[in-house]
Amino acid sequence: MAARMTFRVVADEFIERMELEGKALATLKKMRWFRDVLEPTIGNRPIADITAHELLKALKRFERKEHYESAIRARSFSGRVFRYAVATLRAQHNPADILRGALITPKVKHHAALLEPAKVGELLRAIDGYGGRIETRIALQLAPHVYLRPGELRKTQWSEIDFEAAVWRVPAERTKMRKPHTVPLSTQALDLLRQLRAMGNAGDYLFPANSTFRKPICENTLNIALRRLGFTSDEMTSHGFRSIASTLLNESGLWHPDAIERSLAHRERDSVRAAYHRGAHWEERVRMAQWWSDYLCKLRDGAEVIRPKFGT
Repeated sequence: MAARMTFRVVADEFIERMELEGKALATLKKMRWFRDVLEPTIGNRPIADITAHELLKALKRFERKEHYESAIRARSFSGRVFRYAVATLRAQHNPADILRGALITPKVKHHAALLEPAKVGELLRAIDGYGGRIETRIALQLAPHVYLRPGELRKTQWSEIDFEAAVWRVPAERTKMRKPHTVPLSTQALDLLRQLRAMGNAGDYLFPANSTFRKPICENTLNIALRRLGFTSDEMTSHGFRSIASTLLNESGLWHPDAIERSLAHRERDSVRAAYHRGAHWEERVRMAQWWSDYLCKLRDGAEVIRPKFGT
């Protein structure tokens, strides 16, 4: 019986448990990918017999290809499987813990973004002139106004947009923090959404795929559009719109840092503080959303730029 409790069997059981707990599809997909790439070296080994040396050998396959981040994430995934095996009496130790510090730590790479106001204006003008699919252009135009995560933006359904209340409600299952996120909509964002709705596309998605309205655009669509506009991956990515908002809103000195953090749906480690600030900064976030859209329009038109007001 113990011999049949291989790493693959326990990993499958662990992933199934994560699925029942409601983990995001993207997270489950990554888990299955790490399970599959570990398969050739430790997949068929009894999980109780796997040594730290065996696991390190499997992880070194990533490092030989200079995939250092993948090696670290694979160690993390295998560690969770081993901890589950220990908790369910299929193993007595976790070899992944022994390997902490044994792998090459990659240099942190931030999402590329244009952070100078004048450059942001150039980006916005380029987006307005995008000659590809209209839905893609509107998605790019909306992105800086609402600065959602790319997956949250592209998978949005019409039921999540409340035109009367002027809010965009992202359900918990599609947010990184697994908590619902509400975005106040400026008049500019609402106007773009109305343009999109007037197109009368079938299906539930705001941004349906080109081949079928039953699926949203793929994850690379906006990045590909940015490349078509002449922006390299080292200059701008679809995730970079969040960096633009975070940087310039903070540099303005006009808004409480907690209001900015809430608008970005960042994690609040203190649960009491998080519960307070969810409500305390809503009115400020509504004002900030309109100010931000107005400011983006000024940048697009080549006018006003922010003069930092630190300490305000």
